[in-house]
Amino acid sequence: MALEHIADTEDPRLADYRNLTDTVLRRVKEPREGLYIAESVKVIRRALEAGHTPRSVLTQSRWIGQVEDALGHHDTPVYVVPDEVAEQVTGYAVHRGALAAMHRPALPTVAEVLRGARLVLVLEDLIEHTNVGAAFRAAAGLGADAVLVSPRCADPLYRRSVKVSMGTVFQVPWTRIGEWTDAVAALHAAGFDVAALALRDDAVPLADYVAERPDRVALVMGTEGDGLSRVALEAADSVVTIPMRGGVDSLNVASAAAVALWALAN
Repeated sequence: MALEHIADTEDPRLADYRNLTDTVLRRVKEPREGLYIAESVKVIRRALEAGHTPRSVLTQSRWIGQVEDALGHHDTPVYVVPDEVAEQVTGYAVHRGALAAMHRPALPTVAEVLRGARLVLVLEDLIEHTNVGAAFRAAAGLGADAVLVSPRCADPLYRRSVKVSMGTVFQVPWTRIGEWTDAVAALHAAGFDVAALALRDDAVPLADYVAERPDRVALVMGTEGDGLSRVALEAADSVVTIPMRGGVDSLNVASAAAVALWALAN
C-alpha cells in the first residue's frame, strides 16, 4: 500500500473524486472512463472480494489501518487527505472511512447470468439510484440468483446505488439486457416464466401465483411512478399484483421487490 499525503484540493491525483454529488457528470464520466466509486471500507472490501480492481483510494489518517487491512495484497495508491480537503473535493462530508476509484469489470452475457438461476429480478428503467441499490439488497438478502437491468435503468455501480445496496451489487450476478424481445427470448430459452408485477384488473394475486409457482421465475419490476412499459407487460407470461389495504394502491418499487422475492423464495 503506497501512502501519498495530499493537502492541495487541486492536486490532479484527486480527479476521480471530484464533484461526486453531480449525478449528471458521474453518469457521463464513469462509463467512458470505466470507473465507479466504492464508498466505505466495508463496500471496498466487498468489491475486492468480488475480484474488482482498485485504481486508487481516498481516505483520512484515522482510517489508514482499516484501509490497509481491506486492501491486503493490492498495490494501490492511497491518497491521505485532511477532512476539509476530502469534503471540498467530493462535495460532501466523507465519514465512512474511504472512497475507492474502482475499475469496472466487463459485464457477463445474459445467458451466463441466467445459467443455473431459478429466481431472477428484472429492473426496467428505474431512474432512482437509491431504489436500484435497495432492490439489489433485497435480491441478495431474499434469495434472487441474478438481476437483469434494462438499458435505461440507473447504474447499479453508481456511488449511491452501491452505498444503499451495502455492497451487494458485487454479490449478486447481474448484467444489462438489450431489447425486450431479445431479453424475453433469452429468458424463455432458459425456461423462465416472465412475471410482471403490476396494477392491472386481470393480475393474479401474489399468493395465488406462488401457490402454483413455475420452477424458474423472472420477476419484472417497472420504473417509479409509471410502472412497467406496455412492451414489458405484453411480453410477460403472467401479471402479478400484491393486494393492498388501507387505501394504498402500491408499494415503493424496492419494497415491492422485497415482498415478492420473499414470497417466491419461500
